[in-house]
Amino acid sequence: MITIAVDCMGGDHGPEVTLPACSLFLDQHPDVQLILVGLPQSMAGYAHERATVMLASEVVTMDDPLEVALRRKKDSSMRVAIMQVKDGAAQAAVSAGNTGALMAISRYLLKTLDGIDRPAIAGQIPNARGHATTVLDMGANVDCTAEHLLQFAVMGSALVSVLSGEDNPTVGLLNIGEEAIKGNEVIKKAGELLRAAGKAGDLNFYGNVEGNDIFKGTADIVVCDGFVGNVALKASEGLAGMIVDFLKKEFSRNILTKMSAIAAYPVIAALKKRMDHRRYNGGALLGLRGLVFKSHGSADQLAFGFALTRAYDAARNNLLDRVRVRIAHAAPLLTADDVSI
Repeated sequence: MITIAVDCMGGDHGPEVTLPACSLFLDQHPDVQLILVGLPQSMAGYAHERATVMLASEVVTMDDPLEVALRRKKDSSMRVAIMQVKDGAAQAAVSAGNTGALMAISRYLLKTLDGIDRPAIAGQIPNARGHATTVLDMGANVDCTAEHLLQFAVMGSALVSVLSGEDNPTVGLLNIGEEAIKGNEVIKKAGELLRAAGKAGDLNFYGNVEGNDIFKGTADIVVCDGFVGNVALKASEGLAGMIVDFLKKEFSRNILTKMSAIAAYPVIAALKKRMDHRRYNGGALLGLRGLVFKSHGSADQLAFGFALTRAYDAARNNLLDRVRVRIAHAAPLLTADDVSI
């Protein structure tokens, strides 16, 4: 049995979304049991044969400062859920709560893996190949060194190999051009480290990629700092919503466009499904001594279900051990004074 701890109070909707999503997820996965953490009044009456309700007395709000979330609210639903991973009661935790608080509490309780300086958030953006490009970091680290970007690439490779079954996924370094001479000094040095890692067999380095390559699916994984990654994520979600809204308006203008919409419905439905960001919900907090997944705060039942699925797949396929092995193999590059390319 795979056990996942869930912060049921996190996000914009809380138990109104998380509890129904958990029930559906349990019905679809007979090899899973959940530990559901929430306030007494919110969890009253909930029951499922493979769910254990654990009560908390506090909730981390979306606007709580890190000091409050980490130091003062020690019995929050978020912290109690993560504690289940630390104590070994659960193999993964999922929360739609405050991203900064989730990262801070997770790092404080679980600590980072050997060889990892900073955990990163890895998320997925749909691409033209019909799959998704994994991008990291997506907001945990605004300023990164070249070594951090190498760590992200190694951890991202382990994640994609688990979630997609691709043993040797390609890694691209986000840059302003494909040429090795492009970019600032951090990016240039990161390119050197990634090329060296590719030669050493630590990862499959594709080379520099540009922003449009994320949507083309040029590389399976794209590494960048958290500022750029978060902007790319929000831009992709905004673009997807704009396209869907545009099609709705255009096909509802008059009787002819409505008839055209009926004829084109299968294509429109397929496009909408492919671009639906809810299907890619669930960012992995990589680099910790435990599995933690971040759901969008605005997630509905469908989206939160996908976040649970990401955590389930990671736990079932031993993501943590795979990350450890890859990091240990790449460790010499992180301490080398000079890198041969």
